[in-house]
Amino acid sequence: MRSKRLLRFIHTVFSMERDLIVGGQAVMEGVMMRTPSAYAIACRRSDGSIVTTAETLPKWSDKYKWLNTPVLRGGATLVQSMALGVKALNFSARIWEEDEEAKKQLAKESVVETQAVLASGTTDENFGKAKPKVVMPKESKAKSAGQSASAIGSIIFALAFNILLFIVAPLVLTNLLFIWLGWAEGPTLLADAGWLEMIKAYVWKIKLDTFGGWVAFNLIDGIIRTVFFIIMIFSMSFLKDIRRVFEYHGAEHKTVFTWEKGLELTPENATLQSRQHPRCGTSFLMVVMLVSIVLFSVITFEATWLNLLVRIALMPLVAGLSYEVIRYAAKKESSAIFKAMTLPGIWLQNITTQEPDNEQLEVAIKALDESLKLEPSPVIGVQCTTA
Repeated sequence: MRSKRLLRFIHTVFSMERDLIVGGQAVMEGVMMRTPSAYAIACRRSDGSIVTTAETLPKWSDKYKWLNTPVLRGGATLVQSMALGVKALNFSARIWEEDEEAKKQLAKESVVETQAVLASGTTDENFGKAKPKVVMPKESKAKSAGQSASAIGSIIFALAFNILLFIVAPLVLTNLLFIWLGWAEGPTLLADAGWLEMIKAYVWKIKLDTFGGWVAFNLIDGIIRTVFFIIMIFSMSFLKDIRRVFEYHGAEHKTVFTWEKGLELTPENATLQSRQHPRCGTSFLMVVMLVSIVLFSVITFEATWLNLLVRIALMPLVAGLSYEVIRYAAKKESSAIFKAMTLPGIWLQNITTQEPDNEQLEVAIKALDESLKLEPSPVIGVQCTTA
């Protein structure tokens, strides 16, 4: 009877808490899982063990009520997600580095043993008695500071690269395409104009006369941006290490679905779930592409640099609106229009998520379990059955 009551209690807890919004991110040989009040990272070491770290999250929306306002909460969530993503990547990178150091040390010890075996066959008596000297690199005091600086540098480079690839390049290419097709007025050039003046003349101004022309311009601009994004994702999927990350991405989605359906957190239950989730970052980015097309269509500046500046300045608003679309589309009562907006992202997840194995599912489940332990709710007493 007690066991039946316990099972009923667990089922009730899952029924009450399964609408708790959870999400995550795949990292190097691991997964980061986030619940409303905490996050946890789990990574698989080369020896098969799983190492974890977990921490509670500050409740910004409780301290600053305005951050809970629709659209604004999307920007706050995005900033926090980026910070957590950097933490998760740094943690997984550190675990990977430790594994690599362990492999190098093992290789050195193997060389030492081989030398000892070879020494036993020499006629030099002192050769076998001499202890081989292994010089290990000293720990640098600036290692931690160097890693932080490297992380900041990586973020700055990534932001600059993405602005160049997904904002600057599509805008300039669209302008050149419209001039070439005769849909926009071309520049007036002097007969002796050099190549620098010619480039500046073609990219410095966007001359469109009608609002319809601007709508078409932003539509083509958005299509080029989307094509760039798909090509980048598709190309990355052929890299072995990235494919491993995509497999962990699939493990993260399957684990989230298992939780949302109120099922026991086991690899067997997770295996049966879908890899495609409407709240995925891939879907979010595709919705960003669609929302930006509509929002940027109201921009009618001739100067290219002003269009670039406004596009960058409006990105928080685009992100906030896209977050609301994703949030609502994930609900059962959402309309067909919202669900249709997330469909391109769902399709693209066939690339960004790959089928995980049971060991990868165990890592994702472990991350979610460690995060749930820090939630101030009855789920603290519910454990997964994996190591």
